Amino acid sequence: MRPMPQKTIIAPSILAADFSRLGHEVRTVSNADWIHIDVMDGHFVPNLSFGLPVAQSIVGLTDKHLDVHLMIEDPARWAPGYALDFDSVTFHLEAVESVEAAVELAATLRAEGTLAGVAIKPGTSVEPLLEHLSDFDIVLVMSVEPGFGGQKFMPEVLDKVRALRERIDSEGLHTIIEIDGGIGPETASESAAAGVDAYVAGSSVFGKPDPVERITAIRSAITSRL
Repeated sequence: MRPMPQKTIIAPSILAADFSRLGHEVRTVSNADWIHIDVMDGHFVPNLSFGLPVAQSIVGLTDKHLDVHLMIEDPARWAPGYALDFDSVTFHLEAVESVEAAVELAATLRAEGTLAGVAIKPGTSVEPLLEHLSDFDIVLVMSVEPGFGGQKFMPEVLDKVRALRERIDSEGLHTIIEIDGGIGPETASESAAAGVDAYVAGSSVFGKPDPVERITAIRSAITSRL
């Protein structure tokens, strides 16, 4: 079966943006493909960001794809509420009881009209997901421990990306491989070579003097490896 071509999706994370002027911050990344929205509940991860009302405030500020990453407990209860307003909603495999529960929640999200994603922490094996990739639109591989921005990229997670890429290509699937944590030009290049499609970049874009230039640099680094 012919492999699907890799995508190049740059998704700046507003976790690194100035929350007091989100509209302005979103406009500074005009050459981004997606806007990544990290929701943290202070329980599943030790940090707290914001919930649905603040996330909804971004709707209408941009016409870009809005990509929600839920780092929360009990996503079966809360994730469907995000499906109504956002283009993709990703929850953590570690926050549900089983892979089967993750598949069920993904089906619920898809039925609401959003893309459904599942995320895995650096210490979580990707193997249980490989037989279920058609049930997910996105698999998000965390390249840092979730909960805090500005951490150093963990290159060992790229073995998971390679396993995902091989299975997705062999089955001719459209599942997007996303990576999140410590992404800049150099680590984006390494990730592209492993098979990543979507790149979440936070502190390497927001807060820099020229966010557009930073996105351009990341995109160029990715393109050089495809």
